[in-house]
Amino acid sequence: MAGEQITFDQKYVFNLLSNKNFPFLQNPEISRRFLKWSMLGRISAQAFNFDQMFYPYKKDEFVLDFFQDPCVMENLKVLQSGYWTSLGSKVTRVDVEVIPCSKVSMDIFDPLNSGGVLRPSGHIVKCYHEIYGDFDELRNVLTVEDSDKYDLIRPADREEFIFKLFKHICLGGELCQYEDSINPYLDTVKVIYKDLVSVQKDRDTKQINIVSTILKVSTYDASGLCYPDSLNSEQSFAYLCVDPLKRHVYVLYHSFGTGQLS
Repeated sequence: MAGEQITFDQKYVFNLLSNKNFPFLQNPEISRRFLKWSMLGRISAQAFNFDQMFYPYKKDEFVLDFFQDPCVMENLKVLQSGYWTSLGSKVTRVDVEVIPCSKVSMDIFDPLNSGGVLRPSGHIVKCYHEIYGDFDELRNVLTVEDSDKYDLIRPADREEFIFKLFKHICLGGELCQYEDSINPYLDTVKVIYKDLVSVQKDRDTKQINIVSTILKVSTYDASGLCYPDSLNSEQSFAYLCVDPLKRHVYVLYHSFGTGQLS
């Protein structure tokens, strides 16, 4: 039709939401845990908005537009050589993975209460490891695929965003001091998940549903991998949590390293 504007190839435009607060970053108890887990000063969350409808099938274009947007390049926080700075570099390529996100409760972790992983008190059962003297059954569940504990969590549940958060938190940073009880891990993950994931109640069924799309991202510039960093460590991660209703995107970022930074 005459005068109809075609916008299929129009780039997304992003703006920083500088007043958006993430309670998990302002919680003193969680900050103490991050310090113990060697993540304090190395983890961040930021919020941006965007100007068009989000379509999951256009995730690659959305993410590339995000990292090439002038506002994002100027404001997105990254760690480089031990200092917080802005992204700056020109991103030429992105890798994007959709992470399933359907859980509205902590039931996914119930299997850890059986199988010899936890005591009734919530304390984690210690076990022998030929390299790590303080190894425990929880890390068997998280990292050792041939462990008899690994199958306690279903493969589909391992792919869920809440479980990936849990694994990141439990493994921590380079000088992580591990917890004796599972409760600090679960309490922290619950707060982070609630901060990042948007929900909506169905009018008819009254059921709570997740509306966010979670994208795990890494980016490349002319020199190679540049974000979340150049190490390609499993514990260096970045997730874009996209709320298509509010047109918000929340960035959860962590750079693996030795501890608190200024």
